[in-house]
Amino acid sequence: MATVPRKSYCDAVAEMEKGNVNIPYHDYEYGFPIHDDDELFARLVLEINQAGLSWITILKKKDNFFAAYNNFSIDQVARYTDKQVERLLADPGIIRNRLKINAAIENARRIRLLQQEFGSFQQWLHHHHPLTKESWTKLFKKTFLFTGGEIVHSFLMSIGYLPGAHVETCPIYKKVLKQKPAWATQR
Repeated sequence: MATVPRKSYCDAVAEMEKGNVNIPYHDYEYGFPIHDDDELFARLVLEINQAGLSWITILKKKDNFFAAYNNFSIDQVARYTDKQVERLLADPGIIRNRLKINAAIENARRIRLLQQEFGSFQQWLHHHHPLTKESWTKLFKKTFLFTGGEIVHSFLMSIGYLPGAHVETCPIYKKVLKQKPAWATQR
């Protein structure tokens, strides 16, 4: 019995109706390099919150997440107290999971330590690039909370550190390649 090849994200997005939140994400964010630490942190937290849910759920709540987490300011989130945790747990616009909320706060604190040591979260990523998916997963599990294999893979692919965000026939593929620095295309 032959297996049917899985449809790529690019192919699925091409078939979606206009107005679907996946389209702008695919066309302008997914796979593109991110250089700002707060934006990298935002993507990591969104990927963590997607665990066990569909990505469309996260995309529909994305603006709410940014509002709830002070635009993912690492410095602000790292200083969250129990009061902010309770506020987040009461916010119906985000995923109200205590483990995911606590992971976001603790990961902000850990990113601040990485910033002190490496200058930025992005420089920490660059320092370790290139690694295999398995090595990245081990590193993330050692460094952060709530970062299993799928979360790490999705995060790194979504920011251009692992290949595969777009198929070569996708019109966005070449746009992503043009924006990647030379070091990021190493494998």
